[in-house]
Order: sequence, then C-alpha cells, then structure tokens
Amino acid sequence: MTVQTATLPNGFRIVTEHMPGLESAAIGIWVTAGGRHERPEQNGIAHFLEHMAFKGTETRSALQIAEAIEDVGGYINAYTSREVTAYYARVLRNDVGLALDVVADILRNPVFDPKEIEVERHVILQEIGQAADTPDDIIFDWLQEKAYPDQPIGRTILGETDRVSGFSKEDLATFVSEHYGPDQMILSAAGAVDHDDIVKQAEALFGDMVSRPFLTADAARFHGGESRKVKDLEQAHLALAFESPGYRDPNFYAAQVYSVALGGGMSSRLFQEIREKRGLCYTIFAQTGAYSDTGMTTIYAGTSGEEIKDLTNLTIDEMKRAADDMSPAEVARARAQMKAGLLMGLESPSSRTERLARMIQIWGEVPSLEDTVSRIDSVTTGDVRAFGENLVHKAPAAMALYGPVGAAPDLTALSQRRVA
Repeated sequence: MTVQTATLPNGFRIVTEHMPGLESAAIGIWVTAGGRHERPEQNGIAHFLEHMAFKGTETRSALQIAEAIEDVGGYINAYTSREVTAYYARVLRNDVGLALDVVADILRNPVFDPKEIEVERHVILQEIGQAADTPDDIIFDWLQEKAYPDQPIGRTILGETDRVSGFSKEDLATFVSEHYGPDQMILSAAGAVDHDDIVKQAEALFGDMVSRPFLTADAARFHGGESRKVKDLEQAHLALAFESPGYRDPNFYAAQVYSVALGGGMSSRLFQEIREKRGLCYTIFAQTGAYSDTGMTTIYAGTSGEEIKDLTNLTIDEMKRAADDMSPAEVARARAQMKAGLLMGLESPSSRTERLARMIQIWGEVPSLEDTVSRIDSVTTGDVRAFGENLVHKAPAAMALYGPVGAAPDLTALSQRRVA
C-alpha cells in the first residue's frame, strides 16, 4: 500500500492510498472548519451547513444526490466535529469518479433553498432535543463547556436552539466564504483508487477555486469547573475530564496508553475494581481525546444515586494508584490494545481515508504505520506513571454530573482527594 500526495497551485491538498485486492473505495473532502472555528453568534452553523450540503445543488436535487450514489450501491454521508467537517462516500472501483463529482457538487454548488433550510432547521432542532434527552450524550457537552468555558472549542457542536432557530441563507453563505477555501480542504481517498486519475479529476473540479486567507481557531485554554444538574433519573451520570496533551505533544502516546490501562477495556483498573469487584456500575470507561493544541482524558460512569459518592471517590483513588504502581504487564497490554485497534481499524478503506486526512491536517504529511506503531511501543512504564502523576496532582479538571447526584462530592473535594 502506497500513500501519495499532491497539492494544487491554489493550495488544495490531495492524499491517496491504493489498497491492493479491494474492489471498493472511500473518498471524501475534509474541511478544516468545525465547531471551534465559529464565532459566538455562529455556534452550530458548521453542523447546519453539513446538513444543507445534501439538500440540493445547482444541478442536483436532494433526491438526485442520494440516488446518484445509491443507484450504484454506494453510500454518502458527512459529520461535523470541533476541528473538521467531512463529506465522504463509499463506492465500488468503477464509481470513484462519480463519487468525487457528487461530493464536489455538494461542496461547491449548494443552493441553500429557503424552504429546505426550514425543513432542515426542524430536523436539527429535533436532533438537539434528542441529545438533551440522552443523559450519556448531553453530559459530555456540559463537560466540554466546563473544561473550555467561553471558547468556541467548549461550545456544543449542534448549537443552541435559539441560535439554530435564527440561521439564514446569508449566514450559511458567509461561513462558506470564510472557511471553505481550497487551502482548508483535503481530498482523501483509499482502496481501489488511482492517484493520478484522482489528481486529474480534482484539478478539473477544484483547480479554479481562489485561495483565501486561512482563518485559524483561537488557542484552547483548559480552565475546568463543575456542572451539576439534579434530576429524577434512574442513573446518576458522572463525567470527569483532565487536561491532556494535544496531537503534537510528545506525551500524546503516554496519555493514550495510560487511559487504556486505566479504563480502556474489561481488564482495565476501573472496570475490574469498580464494576467487577464492587458492582457499583454497569458502564465505566476512560479515554484520551486530542485536538491540535489540547486534549482531555475523560472518565465516564453511570451508577445509582446512593452509590455515586463511593464510585467517584474510588475513581480518583484508582487514578492515583495507577500513577504509583502501573505495572509493565499492564503497559504492555495497553500498547497491544492500541496497536490492534489501529491496525484492525485500518483494514477498512473508510478508516484509511479518515486517517490520511487527519494526518495531513495535523502534520502536513502521513507518518507510516510502522512509525506510529514504533511510537506506541516506545512508551515505557515510567512514561505512563509520570503522565499519571501529573494528571492526578497537577492537571486542571472538569466534572459534569446528571441525575440523582446530590450525594456526589464536589470538584473541590475531589481536588483535595487527588493530592491527599
């Protein structure tokens, strides 16, 4: 498998990876325009724009967009995150050109029909309502807001109801003009693809776009804080976050290994101690997520209102213990889980396409898988303990609680327990 890259004169980037033996391909455009690129009055518009991309272009109706891909057995979709918006399709080998043409069409020629805007506005408001009614979804929005208060990266991706209710065609067009330049786009493709053919088609579809100033996001500042919403639910939901390294930080892989060993699987410390030995919860996990300039190690659990205090205190105790006595065997197991997850996931062209685009966005190049595996293998037990020590004793923290959580200790009490 060979990764190849190209850049058009206007700054539009292309990355492909041919995967021998496959008859299908994934192809898409990753735009460096997500939730953290919005101004306060724009909160939610990146996601709204993603929805509107499929609602009709100058040459295709919404139905024709769907039919163009589904008539050949493929699928097309999109998502919005805090740092990117992605538009992608999965098709068979002979339909790669069609898929790229459709994706280019929805990006370059949306009509933003006012009637369709109203329809999709209603859909998104329903999505916001559904998220609000899902405790183990909404709690992470509250956690993000407390971790990064009064910053674009801390705001919900879906946006608030009052904002979404007021977006107009002009608002959508403004966001496109500000953030959808060729310099902010990455065309990524993997599977049964030919690099030269894709570059040639990309030149025809995107080569006339005019380069424009790149509007960067404000630097993230993790502050921390507590959100507690008492409600009569069956479960008490707890989410904790601690400031962790961004993608480019040398400690990125140590943070990943620590969170896997702490709460990444059935053999992890949190799962064994809190669920298996004590039966305090059904779900508990830890994970480390990263952005370009910051990151969060997050712990989530759901329990009863009577046991939320014990669970929360035990979680802090397990974090401290992991920093003190994490064993080489646990580190080796966590490294193996990470490598297996990476390599198994990349057997799919869709996953390959995602990785290619993200690596170009973060590094400007695609590190080899061998290099990534080597970086994981280089994490030592000492590295993991040192990261855990810093996380427990120094990293700022955020906490979100939802449900019958009146008995849960507050963030001040947990901070005192961290250093005790």
